[in-house]
Amino acid sequence: MARPRTPILSRPAIRLAALTLIDRDGLDGLSMRKLAQELDVQAASLYSHYRTKEELLTEVADEVTAHIDVSGFDGGDWREGLTVWARSYRDALAEHPHLLPVVSAGPGRREEALRRADAVHGGLVGAGWPPRYATMIGASTKYLVVGAATNSFARGFDDDVRVYRDRYPNLSQAHRLAEHAAEIDDASFELALSAFLDGLTDVFARVRVTPHD
Repeated sequence: MARPRTPILSRPAIRLAALTLIDRDGLDGLSMRKLAQELDVQAASLYSHYRTKEELLTEVADEVTAHIDVSGFDGGDWREGLTVWARSYRDALAEHPHLLPVVSAGPGRREEALRRADAVHGGLVGAGWPPRYATMIGASTKYLVVGAATNSFARGFDDDVRVYRDRYPNLSQAHRLAEHAAEIDDASFELALSAFLDGLTDVFARVRVTPHD
């Protein structure tokens, strides 16, 4: 039997090609026309699988974030739940940084995002946080994670010591930051997360809801 001239498409193959294109060229580099070229098909073939680019991006985002871990809330320890969630959330964003605007925009109707939001909110409320605080904690954790994933603080400094010498004496070692960027960024995120959780512990002591409240 002769092989078909047109490659056989599948939704997983389209998502993989789209993510590869986004990782390489950025979110603005994705279009259905360019994606069709990558797959060596006509653009019209894609629309039989995905009606719009937005629908495709929704499923790509769901796939990328499917491994964000909210199981830490299962044991009733809200600190453990937030810690596991925040770390895995940051890891997912760091792996595909160009997709950050889609992932961080909010759950909308994305099934994976709604499942996690439900688990986070339910875990916090179940641990004793009032619903209003659970909502704000979810939002605050997102702000912390997305901020950490948006760019690197350490890589924002030039590696030429002459930029800082004489004019900026308090930044005399700033040229070395980029060399240790990963270590600095990881440690800074952990410091911010720890300080955030410690601050919440004090709040929790004041607002905690018990079954008898």
